[in-house]
Amino acid sequence: MYTKHKEETFVLNLGPQHPATHGVLRIKLTMDGEYIVNAEPVLGYIHRMHEKMAENRTYAQYLPNLSRLDYLGAISFSLAHCLIVEKACGIEVPERATVIRVIMAELNRITSHLLWFGALIVDLGGFTPMLYIFDDREKIIDMMDSITGSRLTFCYLRFGGVSCDIDDTFIAGVRDIVPYMRTRLKMYHALVSRNAILQERLVGIGNITPEMCRSYGASGAVARASGVKHDVRQAEPYSGYERYDFDIPMSTDGDSMARFSVKMEEMEQSLRIIEQAVKNVPAGAYRNGKVPRTLTPAVGDFYQAVETPRGAFGIRMVSDGSNTPYRMKLRSPCLSNLSLLPEVVEGMLLADMLAFMGSLDLVIPEIDR
Repeated sequence: MYTKHKEETFVLNLGPQHPATHGVLRIKLTMDGEYIVNAEPVLGYIHRMHEKMAENRTYAQYLPNLSRLDYLGAISFSLAHCLIVEKACGIEVPERATVIRVIMAELNRITSHLLWFGALIVDLGGFTPMLYIFDDREKIIDMMDSITGSRLTFCYLRFGGVSCDIDDTFIAGVRDIVPYMRTRLKMYHALVSRNAILQERLVGIGNITPEMCRSYGASGAVARASGVKHDVRQAEPYSGYERYDFDIPMSTDGDSMARFSVKMEEMEQSLRIIEQAVKNVPAGAYRNGKVPRTLTPAVGDFYQAVETPRGAFGIRMVSDGSNTPYRMKLRSPCLSNLSLLPEVVEGMLLADMLAFMGSLDLVIPEIDR
């Protein structure tokens, strides 16, 4: 049992250039030997004023900003912006475009989860899985690149649809990637999930209670691994997600292994959604051709949430009737999830904190905005 000895403590800076922080995040640690007495996240090293930038850009000009928040889950962030502007302007989205959006968002979710998986194992001292995941990510990203023209910071969505239609080659590629990824997930479970070293590093580490999740506003796999059943795609359906049959992976263990297991299962559920979507891609337009070049939403206060790879991302937009938002507030899922860290890691070994941070799947530019 760890006992504090405050007179023997020292301060250790983890980051802002430490590989395990996955970005310019600094954590000021008060240490007693290898045990953590206090942890204080220090943010702002990559703050770019994204919310302020919204106030002096038109709604269309602001579209590329969203993919620079979470560069691993760019489609979901862009989707939130399109949905809220479409809601405020009364823009209808063709059914074909809605299905395309879902396919792209779920493919992007898988690529994001794959990179999280590989990076977590690297943090724990294993390198081989990272080579496998980049091979798999490239297959998916190649397909997305053929349609979107981008490989990371996608700016593919448009108000009223998408910028480019999908073709038969893309649909065939998606149909092939689903069974392929299922075999790869089985391989990952055999190689990593049941590995005794991984179990030792994650089981019982970083326990989070449902009450803590609610207090800090945690969401995504972090909350669902602690027994909080909430997924925006089912709780507040958008883009037709209510029509798809998929499960919400859950656990009540609340430790790092539970978060690992939930995120691995989420990739399987994304494959289920994609499989249903590509079977029923309707004919028709991929974009509403009647959307005006200059948008002036109605005066009002609007909110839209989506389920990103890391949790619930929300946009609150206040419109004064002009062609730029009066105010735009971006609700960061990673900021809420990171806020749990000081309470959870108190008394934890430093090495265990790195494993715990990896299970949170943090993207720092999305926190700093």
